[in-house]
Amino acid sequence: MIIFFDDDDLHFRGLIVPDKKELNHDKFNQTYDDWYYKMYFDMLKVIFAPKDRYEVYIDVKDTNSYHKAQKLHEICCNNMYDFSRTIIRRVQPIRSQEVSIMQVVDILIGALGYQNRIFDMNVKKSETKQDIIKLIKERSGYQLKKSTLYREEKFNLLRWEAK
Repeated sequence: MIIFFDDDDLHFRGLIVPDKKELNHDKFNQTYDDWYYKMYFDMLKVIFAPKDRYEVYIDVKDTNSYHKAQKLHEICCNNMYDFSRTIIRRVQPIRSQEVSIMQVVDILIGALGYQNRIFDMNVKKSETKQDIIKLIKERSGYQLKKSTLYREEKFNLLRWEAK
């Protein structure tokens, strides 16, 4: 965790979904997978800058991850008018357990999920997870419950609400 917060080249944008029960895929004529990749697009579209270059790595979700990632790449490029793919060079699924920096991402995502989970009153919370959350709160300056400003550089959060 210390490495992430001390390295100016590393940035994180995470999605908080307070209650997945509020998802109504039928109403929007979509599957959970469709929604999942729409959320990736919503998270990514605000961080791309025309003068920068990006290679986006996402965790493998299932056997369709490669094709879904290629479609996400296409949509992100079209949104940026980056038809030559010079800004967004790639969107590629990788196995997070095989890439050290993605394991840090897994810890950050796990901490977000744990911080926003609603526990039964008699559940004993993990002290280790609580310690990690405390460290992230201290280093980021955020409570991990709300969206940050879109242009927050280091630790950027999007809290999604069903409308």
